[in-house]
Amino acid sequence: MSNFVFVIDTDRQPLSPCKPGMARSLLKAGKAAVFRRYPFTIVLNKAVVTERSTALRQAQEPRSDVRRSSVEPRSQSRSVETNPEPLELKLDPGSKVTGIAIKQGNEIIFGAELQHRGQQIKEALLSRRQLRRGRRNRKTRYRQARFLNRTRPDGWLAPSLQHRVETTLTWVHKLIRFAPIARIVQELVRFDTQLMQNPEISGVLYQQGELQGYEVRQYLLEKWNRQCAYCSVENVAFEIEHIQPKSRGGSDRVSNLTIACHDCNQKKGNQDVREFLATKPDLLNRILKQAKLPLKDAAAVNSTRWALFNALKETGLPVTTGTGGQTKFNRNRLGLAKSHWLDAACVGKFETLTVLTSKPLLIAAKGHGTRQMCGTNQYGFPIRHKSRVQIHKGFQTGDIVSATVTAGKKIGCYAGRVLCRASGSFDIVTKSARVAGVSYKYCKAIHKKDGYSYAF
Repeated sequence: MSNFVFVIDTDRQPLSPCKPGMARSLLKAGKAAVFRRYPFTIVLNKAVVTERSTALRQAQEPRSDVRRSSVEPRSQSRSVETNPEPLELKLDPGSKVTGIAIKQGNEIIFGAELQHRGQQIKEALLSRRQLRRGRRNRKTRYRQARFLNRTRPDGWLAPSLQHRVETTLTWVHKLIRFAPIARIVQELVRFDTQLMQNPEISGVLYQQGELQGYEVRQYLLEKWNRQCAYCSVENVAFEIEHIQPKSRGGSDRVSNLTIACHDCNQKKGNQDVREFLATKPDLLNRILKQAKLPLKDAAAVNSTRWALFNALKETGLPVTTGTGGQTKFNRNRLGLAKSHWLDAACVGKFETLTVLTSKPLLIAAKGHGTRQMCGTNQYGFPIRHKSRVQIHKGFQTGDIVSATVTAGKKIGCYAGRVLCRASGSFDIVTKSARVAGVSYKYCKAIHKKDGYSYAF
């Protein structure tokens, strides 16, 4: 089943989400209209009678009308719940993807994965800095360096990190508008980089506890994409493998650890990785290169976890936290597959859990464009200028449209983000490909630009 459908009343107040079948019935009967496509939300056309308003009306009306008024809310409650049950919003913040889940009682009724664009922001700022530095060197060589004339406030985060916090907070506020969220649960994970680099570190904190060893194993699974490093098999029991065997001078540092299936681990034994992969030089180079990847993802999560926690507290809702080891313990206990939105569903303490959705909403942050008016080449010289007009033929780059082309070489139906041009010839980025040269006459907007792209 897909995600539940969000419901709001005529006053734009959130009601209990309903099943897709119920939303379809309300739309066909004309009792509701589509309010938003992503996440799919419907708005009721008539005011909903709540228990409180019913009690007030019964007290004011004559006794003969009490029976008639008491029947009305009962018939309306068959289609939508007028007194929404408080929901729980669960978050699994990540460096690249943040998992989102909504829990109603012991059931998960909504799941989503939010893909961040922190690396794109970093690369854009780096490109801008290089262009400005080259321009200053060409035109203002006499100017002294002024890199110490600015101060940063306490708690300052780099733009690529601040983006992760603000994007997550944006979607928290959106879901609060469409669903009766009563509390928030965040995975306040902290990757112990010292323990990652030296798993043999001693101390009571590292030796006791029911969830000992989960953090290092979780990091290796994320680093190696949950595949065997030697045969790329998935969905099997993995073992921690030393790339350079300890019997030949290898260490327990995380840069010397990988994951492998049982067969590959036994086949390799205590061989050096260069001997074991002598006939596979490409695979050997990939493993040696990936083993030396930095811990930037773990550092990004460590840097933003408290900033996100403090921002969530400002929403006014109670915020509780859970650990990364606890999340994995719950997921293994329930036998759920590994994914970001299911990790979010397993955050915190609970006894039972039922997942009623199987297709999470995939959200990718695309930004709101750039303010750069002059495009440059690789050397920093201007080669093109951007028009100030952003809306062409009633569309804007970033809108999600559906197009049914009935003539020409592009006959077919397409749906996706649109790239607009002043000529009226648009490009549509679908889930599988990019279709160029579609006339605006065939396009129909189904979701206005909001800085994100959506898929299932």
